[in-house]
Amino acid sequence: MTPTAATPGVDIPSPTSGWGDPYAEAVRTGRGPLWLRREDGRRLRLDLERWCAPAAGADHSLLLRCAHLAAPVLDLGCGPGRLVAALLALGVPALGVDVTGAAVARTLGLGGPALCRSVFDRLPAEGRWGAALLADGNLGIGGDPDALLRRGAELIAPDGLLLVEVDPEEVDERTTVRVEGPDGRLGPPFPWARLGTRAALRRAGSAGLAEAERWASHGRRFVALHKG
Repeated sequence: MTPTAATPGVDIPSPTSGWGDPYAEAVRTGRGPLWLRREDGRRLRLDLERWCAPAAGADHSLLLRCAHLAAPVLDLGCGPGRLVAALLALGVPALGVDVTGAAVARTLGLGGPALCRSVFDRLPAEGRWGAALLADGNLGIGGDPDALLRRGAELIAPDGLLLVEVDPEEVDERTTVRVEGPDGRLGPPFPWARLGTRAALRRAGSAGLAEAERWASHGRRFVALHKG
């Protein structure tokens, strides 16, 4: 399948959707800072400016692997769309998926096709994607990495790959977080997870996935998974 901006079911969000949400506002402007505030008060800085900039650094290690596959790529939690835009520039068909309307709008503004929906919603070409991406900490989506990895396995083709960015630390935790903006305003609480390489591979095995490759680039760590 070759996704295009005219793919049936593409949801173009309202330009006013997400007002009052620190994350949506930061994506809309391209400026942070932003943090994930945990229940215990600790904060994790979000790299918003990098997400809103063109693909660079370790991003290229993902892009080159996708280009080598020469197959359509699904970016799960695409955010502002830099990876979708970069893949299209390389001639690799790509589609972004994100629940934040402002992120989808920004991706569409870069010329990339995107859907405003959850990764657990019905998606085009399920089971036929050459690769699916979980970059920028998106293995934490939903706070249930087991369910997310099983979902990734459902989406990729029998010979496809799930390319996952893992935490640089060897962690395996689930928590509830809120996005905190520069003025201290907090978004609504939501479940999140952090997994290092060992935890991600252990959970991948339970989801019917096996390690194809692992690598590090520019301080970031990744694993490639295939169906076992």
